[in-house]
Amino acid sequence: MAHEHEISDTLQNRKAYVPRALSQAWAGETAELARRRLKTLIQWLERNGESGAAASLREGLEKTLTVLKLGLPPALRTFLVTTNAIENLMGSARRISRNVTRWRAGEMISRWTAAGPLHAKQGFHRIKGYRHLPLLARALRAQASQLDATVEAAEQCQLSPLPSNSTPNGTSPAPR
Repeated sequence: MAHEHEISDTLQNRKAYVPRALSQAWAGETAELARRRLKTLIQWLERNGESGAAASLREGLEKTLTVLKLGLPPALRTFLVTTNAIENLMGSARRISRNVTRWRAGEMISRWTAAGPLHAKQGFHRIKGYRHLPLLARALRAQASQLDATVEAAEQCQLSPLPSNSTPNGTSPAPR
């Protein structure tokens, strides 16, 4: 009987480890620290027979670090890493629109669609870290200009277009 209890405790500890490890990783001060912690978690998952979870985490690793890469203060980061605000807005729109029994014309549909966000607005609270929103704007502008420079460099490095009488492997097409 004690053996079953030990197994149960071990399973509970394993279940608790993953959310705790994820939280610690995302609470890191830098994207690099979070990346190292997440890679450690991926290795742990693989060693413990959770290859599907490891693969899923590996696939979305860089996307999960997007907000950390922007270098924002913790209060604003916390708001941005959840979808709560969007879900709240969409839920309000759904609740309002389900009361509509007959959708008549386009103008009426537009009015009901606009009523959802207006109703949701009443329940909105100030964003925690709202004073840091200018930092977010600056970080996004910096990311955009970095992306623009990368695209421009890639365009300059592209090969010249192929002559109309050649194929991608450099040979002439077979005569017809």
